[in-house]
Amino acid sequence: MKKIIYSVVCIAVIILIFLIFILDLNKNNQDDKKDLTKVRVAEVAHTVFYAPQYAAISQGFFEEEGLDVELILASGADKVTASVLSGDVDIGFSGSEACIYVYNQGEKDYLKTFAQLTQKDGSFLVSRQKIENFTLENLKGKSVIGGRQGGMPEMTFEWALRQNGIDPVNDLEIDTSVAFAAMGGAFIGGQGDFVTLFEPNALQIEQQGFGYVVASIGELGGVVPYTSYSARISYLEKHPDIIDKFTRAIQKGLDFVHNNSDEKVASAILDFFPDTSLNDLKGVVNRYRSVDAWPTTTTFSKESFYHLQEIMQAANELDQTVKYEDLIYIKD
Repeated sequence: MKKIIYSVVCIAVIILIFLIFILDLNKNNQDDKKDLTKVRVAEVAHTVFYAPQYAAISQGFFEEEGLDVELILASGADKVTASVLSGDVDIGFSGSEACIYVYNQGEKDYLKTFAQLTQKDGSFLVSRQKIENFTLENLKGKSVIGGRQGGMPEMTFEWALRQNGIDPVNDLEIDTSVAFAAMGGAFIGGQGDFVTLFEPNALQIEQQGFGYVVASIGELGGVVPYTSYSARISYLEKHPDIIDKFTRAIQKGLDFVHNNSDEKVASAILDFFPDTSLNDLKGVVNRYRSVDAWPTTTTFSKESFYHLQEIMQAANELDQTVKYEDLIYIKD
């Protein structure tokens, strides 16, 4: 009996020591967090396309810069900019076209872009039927579930069609009424002959047997500051140090993606995509790498910024070109 009591006491002591250790560890982690500057970021979508950002978080690059980044999903560039303008978040992460829209609306405390994360459209064209040797001519007379009217995915898709002699209005039907998050579900439900999807959604459609990836919109659209970080001019003026630190962390994320294998990148972002296997993530990372989706630097050129506006003007969403210097944050 004494042996049993002794064993129970020993086990209880071990458990108590373990709990004290865990509590102390959590306290230390919380203390470490207190030393970091909180930065709230509204992201336009949750996709492997943003692998450098997730790698920057998982690899501790933001913490190295003294930042504690909180990501908040705000589906759609319009919702991202609304969150930034209202002060709900500090930084917006969306298509650079959003800054142009806000600027042209006459907002006094408008947004400026300070870093890019992607340099091409990240969506893929998915066909309901398997098509060998696909060309954009195959879209004539068909229906496509596109993105939001005035959003970069839809405008880039339309620009690519026009560049290949296809009229987006008369040669095919593009449905822009479906919400971004519902596009894959609508396609699975039988709507449309084609749909444009980001990863891992396109891969999931393929694996479920509902469609086939036939083209990269990014390859068709060319180099643009497709997804970038922006903030109100008041925030940029008040917190230039935070902007510098944030940009350095993103640059480290880009370097990580370019300097490591698909498998290592996939492993680094796996926790952000719990419903996707490591092997599938590796394939998606390779798919984005193969179309040169990620730039080597957070700084983008005037040429790419004006190409972005060329795409917007072709879609009749922009009347007058905005100067690069007016909307790109350059530290004094």
